[in-house]
Amino acid sequence: MIELTLNQVLREKTKADPEHEFMVYSDRDLRFTYREFDRRVDDLARGLYAIGVRKGDHLGIWATNVPDWLTYMFACARLGAVAVTVNTSYKLHELEYLVKQSDITTLCLTDGVKDSNYVAMIKELVPELDEYERGCLKSQRFPYLRNVVFMGPEKFRGLYSTPELLLLGSHVDMEIIHRLEAETTCDDVVNMQYTSGTTGFPKGVMLTSRNIVNNGFSIGECMKYTDAERVCLPVPLFHCFGIVLGVMAVLTHGATHVLLESFDPLVALASVHKEKCTAIYGVPTMFIAELNHPMFSMFDMSSLRTGIMAGSLCPVELMKQVMDKMNMKEITSVYGLTETSPGMTQSRTDDPPEIRATTVGKELPDIEVKVLDPETNEECPVGVQGEMCCRGYNIMKGYYKMPEATAEIIDSNGFLHSGDLGVKDENGYYRITGRIKDMIIRGGENIYPREIEEFLSQMPEIRDVQVAAVKDKRLGEITGAFIILHEGKKLTEEDVIEFCRGKIAKYKFPQLVMFMDEFPMTGSGKIQKFKLTEIGTKYRKEVLGLE
Repeated sequence: MIELTLNQVLREKTKADPEHEFMVYSDRDLRFTYREFDRRVDDLARGLYAIGVRKGDHLGIWATNVPDWLTYMFACARLGAVAVTVNTSYKLHELEYLVKQSDITTLCLTDGVKDSNYVAMIKELVPELDEYERGCLKSQRFPYLRNVVFMGPEKFRGLYSTPELLLLGSHVDMEIIHRLEAETTCDDVVNMQYTSGTTGFPKGVMLTSRNIVNNGFSIGECMKYTDAERVCLPVPLFHCFGIVLGVMAVLTHGATHVLLESFDPLVALASVHKEKCTAIYGVPTMFIAELNHPMFSMFDMSSLRTGIMAGSLCPVELMKQVMDKMNMKEITSVYGLTETSPGMTQSRTDDPPEIRATTVGKELPDIEVKVLDPETNEECPVGVQGEMCCRGYNIMKGYYKMPEATAEIIDSNGFLHSGDLGVKDENGYYRITGRIKDMIIRGGENIYPREIEEFLSQMPEIRDVQVAAVKDKRLGEITGAFIILHEGKKLTEEDVIEFCRGKIAKYKFPQLVMFMDEFPMTGSGKIQKFKLTEIGTKYRKEVLGLE
């Protein structure tokens, strides 16, 4: 176990090899060595201290993967403050909930994404920004909020800018920052991530340095990371996939981050090509976009060795394509959830390809994983499906201000219950079979979407498929198949049903087939199945006239 704070790990790696590249943005040729990054963190920590950020304060980061995203997070760690990650796709209602629920004292933001103007949104929620002098904010709606910071050089009324913070910080004695560093322990909450809301409203997961540093280190070890790795991270930093599986694994091995401000398959491929990346991460939809990009064949993927596909259930055929076409012979998959920091199991680079394509590997070091019967809480025998549960250093401190919700997910024996269904085989490998809440109950028959998704993905016309429950008055629920086709391909509902005939039990046939251009997703790239349920149910009722 690494008994160091997040801040201490950065200090150690900087001291060991100060001129090694810490962070690269290949699309703009922006590069920071460990020494340069560490110095900027010091400067920003002094700036945040100057505007009143103190140990234990909650500082929100609402931004895509801009170059200073990590600077703000590490500056928080240096002060003993808590970095609260904010989903980039949040709208007004969601932002209001998070800022209020998390007791954020300082919110740091950029200009926004797509159709969301972050500055306009925060000013709508906090009109007092135009009235009060900076540093003296008093918000009726958010009593804890004292500062709003724009993470760039632009100036907005009522907001600090990054250059202004750096200037203010130049008057703060560095000894103050060193003293705060010394007061911070690895059991202090350093990061608060909100669950992505695939099944409901987000909860604030409190994670410590011990949680995320050790989880990241173990994940890197499973992929045989060294300081020579150059890891392409097109996944969002506000999510545990980016910040732990990515940044913590890279940092603890003194390696290099190759970052993308936001996911773009072309920029991801070009970054791998230009920077000779040894690994790339992504959720399944990202890898699908990269493999299907019309310019894919123009880029050299030969430097790739490993990487992680995670975030949602990974189709077996997709894993095989990535191994073959992207040269990622040692790709792994990590299974877990935000509440487990997030990894609980991982396949290893030296596992046989078939194992890495069909399982999520074995438990990570120092983590106890069990498949428990959801009804009796007894451990399931090998080969019997149950709920994936674990205990160990990686379990969150709890949900912020939600003790009852915490008690619901962590049992009296200290096991965290994932809500996911899985099976352990005779060799100790785990396979995820679905979600308890995703399970479709059709007239008393249990149907697991994962099984049908794997089956339908064999149809060559199908690019991606998601199976979700659709409400039905007579049966309670029926199976809905939501399909994205490869460009130029055509299928009908009858084609899909015919493909099922004689191959799977009739009660598992999709009773509603919908063809879509895209799936509803969270900002971290997870499919929101509850929204597919809503779409399918509404379509049956309003278009087909069925209840």
